[in-house]
Amino acid sequence: MTKTVLLTLGRLPKALELARSFKLAGWRVVIAEPFAWHLSRLSRDVAVSLAVTAPSVSRERYLDDLLRVAREHSVSLIVPVSEESMQVAALHSRLPAGVTLFAPSQETLLALHDKHAFITRAAGCGLSVPETFAATTPEAKSLALKGAHVVKPVFSCSGKGVKIVKTAAPLGAEDQAPNTIVQQFIPGQVYSSFSIAHQGRALISVVYKGTVMSGTVSVAFERMTHVPAVRAWIDAFVAKSNHSGFISFDFVEAGDGTIYAIECNPRMTSGAHYVHPDDFARAITDPDNPAPIRFKDTNLAQQFYPCLTEMQKAFFRTADYRNNRKYLLSSKDVIWQWRDPLPFLLLPFAAGQLLALTMFKGLSFGEAATRDIEWTVAD
Repeated sequence: MTKTVLLTLGRLPKALELARSFKLAGWRVVIAEPFAWHLSRLSRDVAVSLAVTAPSVSRERYLDDLLRVAREHSVSLIVPVSEESMQVAALHSRLPAGVTLFAPSQETLLALHDKHAFITRAAGCGLSVPETFAATTPEAKSLALKGAHVVKPVFSCSGKGVKIVKTAAPLGAEDQAPNTIVQQFIPGQVYSSFSIAHQGRALISVVYKGTVMSGTVSVAFERMTHVPAVRAWIDAFVAKSNHSGFISFDFVEAGDGTIYAIECNPRMTSGAHYVHPDDFARAITDPDNPAPIRFKDTNLAQQFYPCLTEMQKAFFRTADYRNNRKYLLSSKDVIWQWRDPLPFLLLPFAAGQLLALTMFKGLSFGEAATRDIEWTVAD
């Protein structure tokens, strides 16, 4: 009998990546998504796409909608995709018999998502992290006066609310808001990661860097194959925290070669596009299988439409234009497949709600994609 998986988001390319892998593994794929139209709805690998209440409207109605979809479609596995993971994790105590949620407890996820709590935990594990303090403390004021620093909310995503101050400067009144942190700014090469973990063991870890940026979000990226210090940091944290599920980090490599973790994102990131589709679903459903989880055979990937937009925007900035054109022409699109062409061909139509928010509300693409699903302090 075919099993059914429920993905709790469909608008992002990483959701489509996951849907295709589950279909390849023989699963029936159902998507519950607050947007009526979205990228994954167009895929031949998605059996059903259903609109649900957005968490920003009502978290309780959102969770009730997910449970209703799970019951009506005989779902046996629920897999969160992005920022909605923090919301979906509340289902653990409400799951019907026979339904599994691929996520740690909500308490665990929020402790990782919290930019201050994560740094404290990593430091307690003996791992390298930048100095970080609650913005209302004397230590934060002192750190800001010592040199370059970053001010950001404890719960932030897609760069929302992040302020980088490149010189020593006193904190302004707006910088000292509750639930805000001040973090030491460390110059250097920035890396991101994506891992699938099971009981303290990273089954696969993708390390990558952004090559074309849309604000703080990378729309083209390169997998890094020679960064053992980053992988060692990931393995150590996953082991010490006995983590199971998706987990991602942002790092900076300082001039002396030291790797510092800046923050944790306990969800999928763009690194998911480098996991081999034959193995992605298996890593979730059969983590004790001794067969290794493989990478795809490409190290350069892009989201074509945003990458094209960034190239056009950089037309009068010669160095940026050349860089963006280089990666637009050399990177493989993460959506396009000959066997499943509609998500790529009709993306401008499917992403209509996102485009409207960026054009008429002045939001970045990352902010538009997460504003109705993100976890905030008010939650």
